[in-house]
Amino acid sequence: MMARSMWRPGLATLVFVVAAALTRPAHAGRRPGSDACEATSEAALRFCRAGVQSDKWLALGKCANLPDPAEVKACNREAIAATRDALQGCKDEDDLRDAVCARLGPVPYAPVVDATRFTRSTTIDNPYYPLVPGTTFVYEGQVTEEPSGFEHVEFTVTHETRVIQGVTCVEVHDLRKLNGVVLEDTRDWFAQDDDGNVWYFGENTTLVDRGLPVDLSGTWTAGVDGAQAGIIMEAHPALGDFYRQEFLLGEAEDLAEVTGLDDSVTVPFGAFDHCLKTTESAPIAPGDVSDKFYVAGVGNLLTVEPNGDRSELVQITREVP
Repeated sequence: MMARSMWRPGLATLVFVVAAALTRPAHAGRRPGSDACEATSEAALRFCRAGVQSDKWLALGKCANLPDPAEVKACNREAIAATRDALQGCKDEDDLRDAVCARLGPVPYAPVVDATRFTRSTTIDNPYYPLVPGTTFVYEGQVTEEPSGFEHVEFTVTHETRVIQGVTCVEVHDLRKLNGVVLEDTRDWFAQDDDGNVWYFGENTTLVDRGLPVDLSGTWTAGVDGAQAGIIMEAHPALGDFYRQEFLLGEAEDLAEVTGLDDSVTVPFGAFDHCLKTTESAPIAPGDVSDKFYVAGVGNLLTVEPNGDRSELVQITREVP
């Protein structure tokens, strides 16, 4: 999500997310004074609409091959209705991106990752996001939306590392099961800078069906194909901070806002006061706004989805030395 070539100790991450002076200059081909964020949003909207139109024509082509004229007519109606809904989805995404631009400003999102500011990058001891190799965080809860059932998530900090943009990152294995069946198998890469901010440098996400990989959507690596690193946890969260956690247009656009600093949370792992609350959203998933709660010395305790579903911390295990 963010970085810069000049740093001031203790400066909140949000400042250099939104300030033009702390990002790279506009690309040479861009008109001086133009709005890079707005231009990015407009391009994404055109891409979305073009995809919808392509899907429509393919669907109509399939309809035309039906032998029964009545079936053709019904199929055409369904294709047109689906197109209308999908175009509305494109507009909803665009509205959200416009709202993000209004908050983050017109400059390109192009953080400068300075590897010299990550001298102990694999020592991730941010109190709200500690990642000690050999530690597994276990979360569980009921999922009410389809596919529904009992969710079990294991967030394991491995001993593996990966170098991304010159920074050595810690690899986390994130395994999600529903009713005992693996649905998602993800590798995430994190690193902590010298000011204590925990950066998110990429993920390899695999959706699984009946034991077979079926979808890699959401996979990204900072510095590859326009993907940019983000901040997963600030060193000093302040109420109202709003920042990108990741960025690959159309694939990974998660954002977070600090919405609470003194919440109380009770989960199977325990009851805690003085919890940090962040609200996460993404333009590519309109309406999918979740609240996450963290406590110093433990990390993430709870995620609450828009429909009220809760993913709660039930256990933390650590390797025996």
